Amino acid sequence: MTDATPAAAPSTPRLRAALDAVPAYVPGRTAAGEVLWKASSNENPYPPLPGVLEAVGREVAAMNRYPDMTAGALVQELSRRFDVPPEHLATGTGSVGVLQQVVQATAGPGDEVVFAWRSFEAYPIVVGIAGATAVRVPLTATEEHDLDAMAEAITDRTRLVLVCSPNNPTGPAVRRAALERFLDRVPPDVLVVLDEAYREFVRDPEVPDGVELHRDRPGLCVLRTFSKAYGLAGLRVGFAVAHPPVAEALRKTAVPFGVSGPAQVAAIASLRSEEALAERVEALVQERARVVAALRAQGWDPPASEANFVWLRLGERTGEFAAACERAGVVVRPFAGEGARVTVAEPEANDAWLAVAATFVP
Repeated sequence: MTDATPAAAPSTPRLRAALDAVPAYVPGRTAAGEVLWKASSNENPYPPLPGVLEAVGREVAAMNRYPDMTAGALVQELSRRFDVPPEHLATGTGSVGVLQQVVQATAGPGDEVVFAWRSFEAYPIVVGIAGATAVRVPLTATEEHDLDAMAEAITDRTRLVLVCSPNNPTGPAVRRAALERFLDRVPPDVLVVLDEAYREFVRDPEVPDGVELHRDRPGLCVLRTFSKAYGLAGLRVGFAVAHPPVAEALRKTAVPFGVSGPAQVAAIASLRSEEALAERVEALVQERARVVAALRAQGWDPPASEANFVWLRLGERTGEFAAACERAGVVVRPFAGEGARVTVAEPEANDAWLAVAATFVP
C-alpha cells in the first residue's frame, strides 16, 4: 500500500500548448451607429459584378446538397482564364484558407516559416496553429520587403517563405528583378508563396505577374482571391497556382466541401465579367491616385501603394487617428503603435478621413 495522494485531474480539457502563442486575428471593424463608411477591411465598395447575383440565386435553391468538392467547373474556368493546366490549381476558402492549406502541407513543429513584418496579420496565426516557428524579417525604411534579409534568414529548418505583394498593410509590391534574384537564392526544397491578393490593382509595369512567373519555377506557389477586386469577400473563395506536386498537396489539405456552391458559381460569373471588373478596378486605382496626391499635398509621404488601400505611419498617435476618423464617420484599421491602413472606399468616405489626416501630418 502507499500513502501517495493521486494527482488531481485537470479541471479543463487539455489543449495544444502551441496555441498559447498564437495571436488572435483582428478583423476590420464594421460600420455601425454614427459611422457611415467602412474603410477597415479592404473590401470593394461596389456591388457584385453583372451576372453574379443571378447565378447565386439559382444556386442557393440547391443548398440542401453538398457542392462539388473538386470545384471542377470553377477550376476549368480558372484554367482557361489564366492559361494554366487544371492540375496546377487548388481552391480554398479565400486566399487565407489556401494559405492555411499551404502551411499544413509544408510546416510543422521544428520547422520555420519566413515572412516580412509587418505583413498580413494572418501569417503568424496560421504558422502558429501548425506548430511551426515564425521568422519575421523587418520591412525596409520605405515599408517594403527586405528580400536580401529574408534570403539570409533561411536556414536548414526553413520550409516555407511568404512574400506578400502588394504588401498588406503597407502597400508596396515587389519588383521583378529583386524577386527573381531572391527566388534564385532560395534552396529548391523551400517553397515560396507569392501572395497576390491585390494583384488586380497593380499598375507598376516592373511588378511581375506571379502566374506567369510560376511557369518555370516549381518552387513558387501563387495565391489569388475573389474577395478584393472581384467583390466576393462574403463568399470566401480563393485559389492557388502551383506545379502539380504542390497543388495536389493543397487539395489534400483543403477542408472538404469548403468552397460553397454559391461561391463557386459567383466566382465563375465574376470571371466572365472581366470588362466590368476592369472598369471598377480602374476607377478604384484612379481614386487611389487622388487620395495619395491629397496626402502628399498635406505633407504626408505614404508608401507607394499598388493595392486598394494606403498606409499612414502614425506611431503612438495611431489610436488617436482611428478615433478621430470614427468621429468623422469612417472606420479605419489601426495597428497600435505603428500606423493605420485605410481602404480606398467611396469618394465621400475618402474625403472624410482625408480631412482628419490633414490634422495629423507628422
